[in-house]
Amino acid sequence: MYKYETHLHTSPVSRCAIASVEETLKCYKELGYDGIFITNHFTPDIDHSERTYEEKIDFYFSDYEKALELSETIGIKVFCGVETTYGGTDFLVYGLDKEWFLNHPEIMDMRQSDKLTFMRENGALVIQAHPFRDSWYIDHIRLFQKNTDGVEIMNANRPDEENDFAKMYCEHYGLIKFAGSDNHSASKQKKLFGVCFDEPIYSVEDFIKKSKKGKAEVFAFINE
Repeated sequence: MYKYETHLHTSPVSRCAIASVEETLKCYKELGYDGIFITNHFTPDIDHSERTYEEKIDFYFSDYEKALELSETIGIKVFCGVETTYGGTDFLVYGLDKEWFLNHPEIMDMRQSDKLTFMRENGALVIQAHPFRDSWYIDHIRLFQKNTDGVEIMNANRPDEENDFAKMYCEHYGLIKFAGSDNHSASKQKKLFGVCFDEPIYSVEDFIKKSKKGKAEVFAFINE
């Protein structure tokens, strides 16, 4: 089986991450993963600065671009992803690149359900991440079963009860089952989740196609 990390963050683009791009790639290579998706936080103001939208997008994709440069040397596939947020409700988005975001600044002012639908209409696979996450900064849980393709039913940084609720919700609506580590610290993350396939992934488009056909299987991994 070919193993892929679907949900991880790197520094400096995700301010909450403590691992660099290079450290992250080397970690997953040593753990025997075949590929990773860089899914840094795409927040409403992106980098909390006064820079233009185009400059913010350049910064946002800089970690992914660095990872892509290092991928061949380190020997692990790197794919582009995004984790977009809405008041603590997060979505993993696959299939939209830097050029797409540069061409669509209007998404920053869209209602969340409209934005997700628009992204899917443009070829994106949208997965609601940790949908039952409970934390002090989250006022209430929001579910978007009509505007997403799948659900992260296994998130390595969430308790079992939240993941169990996510699985029940996902199965009830017949959505794609997904798993990810939500890794912010590379090798310091001991519990890892992800998806695997019986054949390699060649591109993000290939990943989306195989996921929609039900070929992705969730898995758990302990980093000892």
